[in-house]
Amino acid sequence: MTLDIPENEGPGAPGVSWPARLPWQQEALLEVIGQRSAMPHALLIHGQAGIGKHALALHLAQALLCEAPRASGAACDACAGCRYAMAGQHPDLMRLERSTLDEESGEQVVTETIAIDRVRALIDFVQLTSHRQGAKVAVIAPAERMNANAANALLKTLEEPPAHTYILLVTDHPGRLPPTIVSRCRPMAAPFPPAAAARDWLLAQGVKAPETVLAQAGGAPLAALRLADQAVQTERQVWLAALAAPFTLPVLAVASRILAGGREDRRARLAQAIDWLLYWTGDLARVIAGASPQRNPDFDASLRTLAPQVAPLSLFRYHRMLLLQRGQVAHPLVPHLVAEALLIGYRTLFNLPSSR
Repeated sequence: MTLDIPENEGPGAPGVSWPARLPWQQEALLEVIGQRSAMPHALLIHGQAGIGKHALALHLAQALLCEAPRASGAACDACAGCRYAMAGQHPDLMRLERSTLDEESGEQVVTETIAIDRVRALIDFVQLTSHRQGAKVAVIAPAERMNANAANALLKTLEEPPAHTYILLVTDHPGRLPPTIVSRCRPMAAPFPPAAAARDWLLAQGVKAPETVLAQAGGAPLAALRLADQAVQTERQVWLAALAAPFTLPVLAVASRILAGGREDRRARLAQAIDWLLYWTGDLARVIAGASPQRNPDFDASLRTLAPQVAPLSLFRYHRMLLLQRGQVAHPLVPHLVAEALLIGYRTLFNLPSSR
């Protein structure tokens, strides 16, 4: 089962493909590259997870590195600069992502944070003369995963970058970035895809019921594509069926599902479980307010049955606690015990016995 995958890991290492252009981003991409002469040296691309921000940043980087751009400013896809970029081999493009190449094993590993040594390597990179006598571009994604030391080390470079240097930061959570980082960047909201465009794109990817997974993903097509995986849908059904019956919810059995798979997957499985709890409680709040479920329309009847049994203030406090826990999921913890505590907390919303 694949959970909590960055929306576009892209290349930067052998064997990882360059992301395709996403149709709902073309207008925004042409608009920003069309103003290249006035483009800031530090751009903060932000928006909901799963809408293709990382792909947007990479295609913007390619356009900046293109050696024979079209009249619109778009990348030609044919010059040496474009070919190098798409192959993950451009000497003037540096990518700081959670996925890195382990020098000893030669394999890709995913790290929890972007550490200071990698930012220092970026600083050294931007100080070098361009190999191809053009721009130099660095992409940092997800930018909020820089640790405090790494973020502080980047400040001077953001404030006084060398000429023809562009630093593109990508984030789902701009509020988790230090204000000193945010203030040195120009914000760019990544375009949110219209429902029809998202549906058509998912159909082209082979998703048979795009409306269902789009609802679960809050309209974000890349997130919906990951949710369309049958293993993910099966796991979702287990969790939501348990949440729909809080009186008989088997806390230990459901929480122990976090332990399935390898140890390295447990935080990702916990993150997905917290997301399901967030969306479920958010839909409970919507039903209490007289609206329809947004993320879980297939559990409409269950949510409407439960809504009268929940005190709105308790639900709000629990939802806020889930948000805080979701922000801490990358830090050291015991995932299945966290899941157990969250499920016990969910049961107490219904004034039920806390026994397991």
